[in-house]
Amino acid sequence: MSARAWAELLRLPALFTVPGDVLAGASAVPGRPGGRTLLAACSSLCLYEAGMALNDWADRAEDAVERPHRPLPSGRVRPAAALSAAGALTAAGLALAARAGRPALAVATPLAATVWAYDLVLKRTPAGPVAMAAARGLDLLLGAAATGPARGSVRRALPSAALLSAHTLALTAVSRHETTGGAVLPPLAALTTSGALGLLLARELPAGRGAAPTPGPPGSAGARPRTARHPLDRVLTAAYTALAARPYLHAALHPSPQLTQRAVGGGIRATIPLQAALCARAGAPVAALCTAALAPLAARFARKVSVT
Repeated sequence: MSARAWAELLRLPALFTVPGDVLAGASAVPGRPGGRTLLAACSSLCLYEAGMALNDWADRAEDAVERPHRPLPSGRVRPAAALSAAGALTAAGLALAARAGRPALAVATPLAATVWAYDLVLKRTPAGPVAMAAARGLDLLLGAAATGPARGSVRRALPSAALLSAHTLALTAVSRHETTGGAVLPPLAALTTSGALGLLLARELPAGRGAAPTPGPPGSAGARPRTARHPLDRVLTAAYTALAARPYLHAALHPSPQLTQRAVGGGIRATIPLQAALCARAGAPVAALCTAALAPLAARFARKVSVT
């Protein structure tokens, strides 16, 4: 069992799309990221990799027919080893979340349950995309629960979690057809979703520690907090929309397996600028830049490790 085989099994290039969840959640609440945020990010990475290992273990019979080159059907990784890795990574993720505090563990526990339920039961059911979207949303809330005050942190991060979940829902619906193609509606719906998310990101919505009072008469009641806008916000929103929309459009016009797979890849890559845009919208430009910097690293690493 070589290191390269494990890198393929665990989809290491996709790992770069994970830390932005926690950073976006941390950006949406008062306070600055610290040690607990780092623990939450490590927990998130462990739970994500547990899902990758469990996914291939659950799909090993199907992959033997459709993707015999993958690590399990090719014999480069034993199924028992993949299942053991999934269990160990899940335990590590929950232990790290516990170190980050009880609120973080309260979010990590349903996140882990959702990951296992998706891979073992829900993936091929109509609830599959919803479960995947819920997992991404919970991952973002994990960062908020670990970073913010004990009360209200998760609630403040719900708008960001909803946007990320919507993106994931659309992307997962497209991915269900990447081996067969022929489906026009899922990439068309994903294209519409990415455009709608771009419009929502452009609005000044309540979120994050960058919030400031809406201008109005002194002492006026009913002023709502809004997010202080940053030029980086608009740049990252435009980057997300462009990166996601083009491959979705191509797959909708010509729904071949190849173009559908490219649409899935584009949607995965667009996750990073979306996370960065959520950080910037919440008034955390440093977190936004750190998240955005993961995109070229992911692209560079993907050229070295095949994850098909």
